[in-house]
Amino acid sequence: MTTLRSVYCDYNAGAPIRPEAADALMRTLADGGNASSVHALGRRAKSRLETAREAVAAACGTRAQDIVFTSGATEALHLALEGARRAEPALRLIVSAIEHDAVAEAATLWPGAATAPVTPAGVVDLAALDALLAEGGPALVAVMLVNNETGAIQPIAEIARRVHAAGGVLLVDAAQAIGRIIMDAQRLGADAVALSSHKAGGPPGAGALALTPGFPFAPPRLGGGQERGFRPGTENTPAVAGFGAACAAATADLDTEAARLAGLRDAFEAGLLRHAPDAVIFAREAPRAPNVTLAAIPGQSAETGLIALDLAGVAASSGSACSSGKVRASRVLTAMGVAPALARCALRFSFGWASTEADVAAALAGVERLVVRRARQGSTP
Repeated sequence: MTTLRSVYCDYNAGAPIRPEAADALMRTLADGGNASSVHALGRRAKSRLETAREAVAAACGTRAQDIVFTSGATEALHLALEGARRAEPALRLIVSAIEHDAVAEAATLWPGAATAPVTPAGVVDLAALDALLAEGGPALVAVMLVNNETGAIQPIAEIARRVHAAGGVLLVDAAQAIGRIIMDAQRLGADAVALSSHKAGGPPGAGALALTPGFPFAPPRLGGGQERGFRPGTENTPAVAGFGAACAAATADLDTEAARLAGLRDAFEAGLLRHAPDAVIFAREAPRAPNVTLAAIPGQSAETGLIALDLAGVAASSGSACSSGKVRASRVLTAMGVAPALARCALRFSFGWASTEADVAAALAGVERLVVRRARQGSTP
């Protein structure tokens, strides 16, 4: 059996910081200064902030003046939802059934919020969305670009066309997109886009909301007027500088990197099916981000599987990392119609900028141990 080594397969939870991002973070920390100050140190901090704004905008295909820095994608999503509701209280809310908890939980506070179902492949059911859009007045529709669990890429351009034809606006969670797929928010037709630093290889504690002029928004918070008054509070300039550097690095040669990641993922999936021919790979029929596999080995619970993998030096997950460290049933798989017994076996392996073929081999060695363990348990009287 292959000797195991420590390997990180949880990039969708958070990517290791890129060297470029770490350097920008440390240089900005060393410089100090408040970006709102008018003296030389303040102006230098402001320059770093604006350089990062341009890099983040370029990475997602928006204008620099549309970028509002936040503490992360969760705050960005909440800011968009709160700002839209404050601007247009009568606006309806429609969210897809596979949204991150940041949106799904926020929707419970929005009276009359509706859920758009997805197909068994994990893609929004466009006919069902049309029916929801036709039910009343204009709606704010929230759909993620790349699903954080399955990697399924949603047809955002087509969704945007339908939403706009019905007089609505579209909020897109693109936290899992930068560094994985080429995205152009303007071409996709997104009216607001939420982004995350640490998913792209930047430091945690930074994110962004890209707001087009057509998105209804009234600032829900008051303060010192930072970020054009959209998000008051002193910016986390060191983390933002790292975020910008990570975006620039992640998109420098994305075609080549996406192909490399797809090769690693495909090699992993082929090995997984060799070790466990009965394994189920979810959303395989849909367009997927090139770096992630969500799969279930029947009879191998996710909780015990993760523990065994961790003891073997393999860091994976069972889905979203934003659930207080708990292993629980996946809402995404439930929405896709996956049987509960199979859904409880789902494990997510996600690769990224520092992943190698050796990492795939080590991860597969961990999977092999799980399969052997399952066989032994199954043969126990």
